[in-house]
Amino acid sequence: SKRRLDEAQMAASAEDNENLVPVTVLTGFLGSGKTTLLNHILTATHGKKIAVIENEFGDVGIDDELLQKNSKVQADEEIIEMMNGCICCTVRQDLIVVLEKLAKRVKAGTLKLDGVIIETTGMADPAPVAQTFFVDDMVKASFKLDGIVTLVDAKHVEQHLDEEKPEGAENEAVEQVAFADRILLN
Repeated sequence: SKRRLDEAQMAASAEDNENLVPVTVLTGFLGSGKTTLLNHILTATHGKKIAVIENEFGDVGIDDELLQKNSKVQADEEIIEMMNGCICCTVRQDLIVVLEKLAKRVKAGTLKLDGVIIETTGMADPAPVAQTFFVDDMVKASFKLDGIVTLVDAKHVEQHLDEEKPEGAENEAVEQVAFADRILLN
């Protein structure tokens, strides 16, 4: 009977995991094409409802003109709904706060999400963003880390990976490639 209980718990756990919104962390060095990819996701007709969380420290950022031209509602300045059903968010505060806002809307039934993409800045180590999905209980209850995708600029990747850093400083390009479970060459 203990075995049946364990199997039932595992089945319930797998079912709960299916209800979690998958999250992809998108990382890559400056100039690797992250913003171009995100602009495509926010405007293409792909039938998916994806929330794109943009880290505002990015050098270019998602084009304001593109947002104005393609947005349906601009009710909350941090969360903008696009014509194709995607959601664009800007992180001005803690990532967890933005994820909580999205989770509340999903739970209330006012938002259906097929996935979330979190863009890190070009100089960011993706590890702290990934850790959010294992240490925060609210985040764990609503989202699951689906993967870490690193965009790599094929022309300059060697230069970034070989760059000498001062002692104690990390080579972000190496960290981004090391943490990736998918690498997208551009």
